Amino acid sequence: MLINYKNDYEKIMMGLLSFVPDLKDVSRLKAEIDWYEADPSRKLYLWSNEESNDIIGMLGIEDGLEMILLRHISINPSFRKEGISYQMLNELDQKSADKKIIGTLETAPIIAKWEQQKNSPDLEDSEDLD
Repeated sequence: MLINYKNDYEKIMMGLLSFVPDLKDVSRLKAEIDWYEADPSRKLYLWSNEESNDIIGMLGIEDGLEMILLRHISINPSFRKEGISYQMLNELDQKSADKKIIGTLETAPIIAKWEQQKNSPDLEDSEDLD
């Protein structure tokens, strides 16, 4: 389940963002969170595992008039290969059904796999995108 980011979750968010290759330094992580918080069109979401309520993933987006730009997606390595990115994108898509989700150079391949799976009923839901 997607949860809106709050400052109470800063350490968890920094931990999840640190899995993004170019966001390893603590000051860089804090600056990235501050960048998202500086503009209401930019949003951070956390993903909670419905079975355990553990926070295991995050999304960073820019919300435009007709599109949602997926800037960051990260999942705790212990939970990868479970199709969680697909679930996260499905819920984001439901939250903004009138907008198209697009990606950056880094996130576009994940979006492409998700769209292919979403549009192909022959593919299993559990196919991995992570």
